[in-house]
Amino acid sequence: MPNTRSAAKQARASVRKQSRNKSIKSRLHTLERSFESFVGEKKATEATATYRLLTSALDKAAKVQVIHPNTASRKKSRLAARLKLTAAA
Repeated sequence: MPNTRSAAKQARASVRKQSRNKSIKSRLHTLERSFESFVGEKKATEATATYRLLTSALDKAAKVQVIHPNTASRKKSRLAARLKLTAAA
């Protein structure tokens, strides 16, 4: 239970931010799972399209500080490497 009005306001803001962050992270996980499934099935065109959506979503999540920018960069790099292997096969 917050002791001050400002603490109560911060608690309300925290709940709003938590719900926003959860939806963004859920979208990231969904896109990542679909990308992995396309890579596993060797579907290069679908994987490429999903990769573009996923990198955009990672950049947007990093921009609003849902994830750290370095985390987004690291994930994009690793996904690009996976995509390159799939495209070569």
